[in-house]
Amino acid sequence: MRDRYFDQLKQRVVDTRSEFLESPAAVIVTLVASACVCAALLTVTLTRIAPAVRLAGVEDVPVPARAEIPQAGLGTLPVAERATPPIAGADTGPERALPASLPPATPGTGYEVAEPSPPHPEPAPTVITGRPPVDAIPRPARIEALAAAARRDAAAADLAALRPDPRPIAEIAEAEVEVAALSPLATPVSPRPALRPADLDTTPAATAPARASEPTAEVTLAALPAEEPAATPQFDRNANACSDRLARDIPRRSRGASRGTAFATSIESLSGTSRDAAIAREVLAGNVPDFLRGLAPVNFTGVLPNGRSAQVTICVTPDYLAVGDDSDFMRVPLGLSAAARIAEGFGMMLPTTRMVDAIHTQADLRLSPSPMNPGAQMASTGYFMRHNATVQQQYRNSGGRLGMLVAGHKKDLVLTNRLSSAPGRVAIYGWHRAGGSPIQPLSTVHGAEYADYSHGIRLVSRTAFVNGRAVDLRDLLMDSTYAGLLNTDGPIGRPAIQIASR
Repeated sequence: MRDRYFDQLKQRVVDTRSEFLESPAAVIVTLVASACVCAALLTVTLTRIAPAVRLAGVEDVPVPARAEIPQAGLGTLPVAERATPPIAGADTGPERALPASLPPATPGTGYEVAEPSPPHPEPAPTVITGRPPVDAIPRPARIEALAAAARRDAAAADLAALRPDPRPIAEIAEAEVEVAALSPLATPVSPRPALRPADLDTTPAATAPARASEPTAEVTLAALPAEEPAATPQFDRNANACSDRLARDIPRRSRGASRGTAFATSIESLSGTSRDAAIAREVLAGNVPDFLRGLAPVNFTGVLPNGRSAQVTICVTPDYLAVGDDSDFMRVPLGLSAAARIAEGFGMMLPTTRMVDAIHTQADLRLSPSPMNPGAQMASTGYFMRHNATVQQQYRNSGGRLGMLVAGHKKDLVLTNRLSSAPGRVAIYGWHRAGGSPIQPLSTVHGAEYADYSHGIRLVSRTAFVNGRAVDLRDLLMDSTYAGLLNTDGPIGRPAIQIASR
């Protein structure tokens, strides 16, 4: 009975304790106690431990050793500009520098590079005191009297009396003999022409009839050759910076490659992108006339924004892109995509409108535009062939030679900032008249794959020269200092360059 009582008492105590722990009062008490403990710990930390740490000397605080761990991320590794190492013994061409590393040009011609000269002390001024070291010789009294008489309006007889007496004739003759003895070239009298013989035949000779002048409306020669044109052109392109090395990326033409007429016949039924693909295959395989590999220089001279002058030289193909050999080739218009792919493969790019103007101004031979009847047939291969034959006839009539820088007979596909704002379009410009004004202003009306008979592909090397130093032409076009010399609308953004170089 007693044990049962104690068991009930214990059970009641346990139940009471459980009810207390689960009651709100117990929870509040627990939170208050925890807060007091935390406050006490914080007080001890702020009043005892923190002051002791602040007052400890630097030499008493152990400094852990610091280990330098090399970073292997891509952002810290130098990335070479060239993806593959150059082939041993290969001609890599001139080394190109960035525009920012170019030395400042000197005012004037732009060929020299300004070098800082050591300061020289200015010489001290020289002061001369006293009378001059040489006295002037006074005029003879006779001359003084003559001048005084002239000032007071003396009579003519008085003036004649004061003038020196004339030299005797015998004295003049003796002087002439002495001069003749000293110089065999001297003569005592002036030589006079001999009289015409009486028996001289003065009958006018029969003159040949004047030769009728050939029409010159089609052609304007910028530089006439001094002699008859030779069978093979003799242009020394090594005399300037535009050597054949800049066209080294154009493959050699194989012996079995199609000539211009045969190739044109094979693609006569093609059009659009299919025709562009066939032309691109031939050109990228090296089926290009040899004379197009001799690039021609075009110079730009002007004043930079910093007030200094500079000369920029670009290297361009002497004529528009063609398929075939030197004796039988056809100029091939292309859409933007195929033209950009060929330019990229050859290490070249398309020109700007200012470059097109400069090419026409500095051309050796300027041909007048020859428009054909407009219509849907303008984009046909037959029109390409007919217009190429017309240009070749102009070429022969002018006496032009292969390798001359020729312009005016085609419109150009150009590089412009408008390509960024007009995606899917092609920019064309040029077809200059004899006076220099272009028929075609800058236009982005046509789609990127459009090409007709009037279009041409002029390629420009990506290696340019600033005051004789090789640089990347793309960097110049994106640089605000030099872009104004090469482009009418300022620096060209990278997106536009990529669109015209893909």
